[in-house]
Amino acid sequence: MIGKTPADTSADAELAPHSIFAPQLLWTTIGAFALIFLGAFETLAVTTVMPTISRDLDGQSLYSVAFSSTLAASVIGMVLAGQWADRTGPARPLIAAMVVFTVGLLVAGFAGTMEIFIVGRFLQGLGSGALIVSLYVVVARLYPSALHPKIFGLFASAWVLPSLVGPPLAGVVAENISWHWVFFGVVILVAGAAAAILPAVRVLLSQPESPAEKSSRGRSLIWAIVVALAVMGISLGGERESTFAWPLALGAFVIAVIALRPLLPAGSLVLRRGLPTTIVLRGVFAAAFFSTEVYLPYLLNERYGLPAWAAGLILTVGAVSWAIGSALQGRLPDTVSHSQVVVIGAVLLSIGLATQFITAFFMLSLWVAAAGWLVAGAGMGITFPRLSTLVLSHSSTRDQGFNSAALSIADAAGGSIAIAFSGLVFSAVGGLENGAGFVAALALAAMLALASVPVAMRVRSR
Repeated sequence: MIGKTPADTSADAELAPHSIFAPQLLWTTIGAFALIFLGAFETLAVTTVMPTISRDLDGQSLYSVAFSSTLAASVIGMVLAGQWADRTGPARPLIAAMVVFTVGLLVAGFAGTMEIFIVGRFLQGLGSGALIVSLYVVVARLYPSALHPKIFGLFASAWVLPSLVGPPLAGVVAENISWHWVFFGVVILVAGAAAAILPAVRVLLSQPESPAEKSSRGRSLIWAIVVALAVMGISLGGERESTFAWPLALGAFVIAVIALRPLLPAGSLVLRRGLPTTIVLRGVFAAAFFSTEVYLPYLLNERYGLPAWAAGLILTVGAVSWAIGSALQGRLPDTVSHSQVVVIGAVLLSIGLATQFITAFFMLSLWVAAAGWLVAGAGMGITFPRLSTLVLSHSSTRDQGFNSAALSIADAAGGSIAIAFSGLVFSAVGGLENGAGFVAALALAAMLALASVPVAMRVRSR
């Protein structure tokens, strides 16, 4: 085979897109953004209308299962899509993910019993988990590395923006039409997003396949199922007020850690520099931020007397700063390395979450909490896209799927485990009594955020 001459290389560089909205990438960008936006929108929408659904289907006893089943399925979907993408490229798992997600929407929308609804939610989780991993590999295959911070910044905005419109829109639809249309309406929009990304799928199908790294696919799937069940076990332990709550949660946590080992890059559990630390850091960030997000509105509602809608507005503050941070990190000069950005983000997150703990402890002004959450959101916004970029920079075509799945698994598992343990701590120190539960839960989140700073210093740009 004749190699490329310098002239050929120069020509390729000139032909490479210089913007995520360049003509050759425009519809891929639109389609990918829409798919991620719809997945996030559906998650928030279901949270809003679940009380109505559980009453309508007489399924109050299965309320939490409707959420935990989706999480469990997403972990499995991430592993399956990662392995499939490494074997054949991302086009086929992407198509399958869109189909499974759509079928899940239809099953949930047509459900007449809570059991059928949960089946639909399981399929949605399976599809959404596979979808995000497939899209990460699409980015690796079609977008120049220089554009990765920008496209992942856009993806981050797609996760955040639904928090501004999802809950109120879902409430209006459920109240004035029917909760069924919260699912049916998204089906129509997914079809439009799929049409937008179809040209990219055709390009990917025409690319030669690269041999994947050797792996035990069957065993990886089993480990993914074990992780999903263990996370559900931790959640159940957090909900149970008994002497067995802590032993159950701690036992499930140990099992989750053991099962995660084969699903993460070698050296992750000992924080080896480079890719392993990058993936673990994503989980630590998710654990700290999302466990705070659960209890902050609760604190404002119970201790400050704000109505639920007003207490929820602080989440909008974080969502907006997250979106702004995501956009700004894509505009930083190349002289600022990925690792430097990650450390800055860890410091901002620590400041923001420490502020929430201090606010709860001293019962400070609501404006202090809002300012702290603004800072925390900015830290997440500038960091999450860079962590995704770093993972792809450490990946080859043979392991892009595995590494993208590992990143998503760390994200999901970290957040879920931290939320469950926050619930245990909240109950252990008295719950709502004297506000001690809020102080303890937010202290745990702040400590996780502070721990992210030395971890971030072990991240290595490539």
